[in-house]
Parts: sequence; C-alpha cells; structure tokens
Amino acid sequence: MSVVEIIEKTKKNAGISKEDIAELLSVKGEDVSLLFSAASSVRDRVFGKKVFIYGFVYFSTYCRNNCAFCYYRRTNHLPRYRKTEDEVLALSASLKDAGINLVDLTMGEDPVMCANDYDELLRIVRRVRDEVGISIMASPGAVPEASFKRFTDAGADWFACYQETYNRELFSKLRLEQDFDNRLNQKIWAKNAGLLTEDGIMVGLGETLADRADSIIRMGSLGCQQIRAMTFVPQKGTPMENMRPTEPIDELISIAVMRLLFPNKLIPASLDVEGIAGLKTRLDAGANVITSIVPPHEDLAGVAQHELDIDNGRRSVEHVLHLLDEMGRKVATNTEYESLLKRLKAESK
Repeated sequence: MSVVEIIEKTKKNAGISKEDIAELLSVKGEDVSLLFSAASSVRDRVFGKKVFIYGFVYFSTYCRNNCAFCYYRRTNHLPRYRKTEDEVLALSASLKDAGINLVDLTMGEDPVMCANDYDELLRIVRRVRDEVGISIMASPGAVPEASFKRFTDAGADWFACYQETYNRELFSKLRLEQDFDNRLNQKIWAKNAGLLTEDGIMVGLGETLADRADSIIRMGSLGCQQIRAMTFVPQKGTPMENMRPTEPIDELISIAVMRLLFPNKLIPASLDVEGIAGLKTRLDAGANVITSIVPPHEDLAGVAQHELDIDNGRRSVEHVLHLLDEMGRKVATNTEYESLLKRLKAESK
C-alpha cells in the first residue's frame, strides 16, 4: 500500500494496522514531504495557527535513578544543583511575564524532594499556582499511587512520565533498576487522580520500526492528552555515550505519524535536541507545543542537551516568539490555554 493510501486511511480512521504505521515511519524521499504536509494540514485544521509554549524549570539535577542514557544518572559524578523554593517561584514568574502558557517543573528523582511524601515539591507547586497563577506540569519521575491526589490538590494540571519505549526488554536496558509496569501505571494513576498526562518515547535507542509503531499506539491508547518523541542524544559518562545517534528526521517522522493518528492531541516540538535550529522542522511535521524554553543566565540545564542554546538566549521566550511571528504562527493566550485544559479534563472523566 502506498504512503498516500495509508494517509487517506488515517483521515477516515479506517482500520490502521501496526504494519501501516511502521510503513509510514519508514518513509523516505518525496514521501517524507507528503507525510509532513498531511500532518501539518491536520494540525492546522484542529488547532489553527495557534501554538502553545511551555517554560522549562529543571530545578533539581539530583537523582536516585541510574538510567543508562541520562547525563544526570546517579553514578555520573558531575556538578549538580537544587534550586530553592523562592528561586523556582521567581523563575516561574519571569517565564509567565515573558508570555508562556505553562511552567514545567522538572526534577530528577531527588531524594530530598521525594522525602515526606513530596512535601517540599508540593509546596513549590502550590506556591507557583497561588502566587504566580500559571498552569503547571509536574515532572518528578515515578511516584507512589497514593501520592497522585496530593499533586492534584496542590494545583498541578499535568503529570509527565515518559516510558521511552514499550519494548520491555529494551526498557530494562535503559531504565536500570526500574519496573516497567510501575512506570506505565504512572499515567493511569495520574489520570485517575484528575491530572492530564503526558507520555513520550525516545527515538534511536535500538528500537525497531515495529517497536516505535507499538509505542505510539500504546501512548495513544492510554488516553494521554500530550505525547511526544525525542531523538536520543548520547551523554558523556553514561554506558551509552559511544552509541551512534540516529538522524533527527526519524523524530520528525514520528511526530507526523502521531499527528495523523491522534489529531486532537498536543504534540511537542522540543528545543532540547537541536535547539532553536530544530523548531521549524518540528512544527512543519505537525507539532503544536513548544517545550524546553529555558531562560538564560539562570544556571538552569536542559535534559538531552543540558547547555545547548540556553545562555546565548536562543531558547528564551522572546527569541521563540520572534521566530513564530516569522512563521506566521501565534502563541495562544493563557485564557485560550486554560480553556483547552478545562475541555481536556472534562473529556477525560
């Protein structure tokens, strides 16, 4: 079956198989442009020219986990930081003032922040909600089922926890000492507690096209309102630092396929892989959220690229807004974003 025929099947929601999805993920040459054009058209039909933008506050790089791919894995001996409550509050306020729709409060599984059933983290979430008045995504890693209601009560809108892959064998090689089902359940438990959920996969970790197709299907079937794909970037000091990375085109194709399969979902264009240089291509592939916007000169890190385009200001809100204007796209107002969240929460009940 041709790429055009499969794209038409997605438009009609006409029994798309895992084999069809794998075929789309394998496109090359002129078929890539056809795929991107179709995905971009679907995105514009559903969301128009509006884009949502998320500020990224990676406030603690301490972590008790030892993931094989992560720069901040427990056994990687490197400088780390933990921002104070007031520092996180000030950073969130400055991002809101600059025009973001949501602040993503991200940390490694920091034992200090995890202590006493996440009391310190939840106090930060509550203060950002009450004193800054901005939508919040909590990204604290895996938490116990009984703790999720506390995140809802503190004022978080979203809970993000990336599976990276739905191939259990590959998962065990990536997220060492972690349980596949416990991480999978994070999205289910978060949804049951009234939170919107985000899941994500990493592209280029040794997965097959069938694996990638299965992961996309599984993310969609979980009911996550935001799903993403990000290219694996080898990190110094990790077991995977010498692994040859895949080209970003595979991430772009994954974004386009996700958009065709799930027209109504939020799909990020992350600045954390190629920096600002990769923004347009990800939007052209069908993304409608810009993530990993980091304010400069605040000693904050990214994840896949912990320094790329941060202190030169190219990942600042102002720079992103300028580029969006050149592309003929506009950032949604916070009122528009809050209206979207209200609708998504109502639909998830």
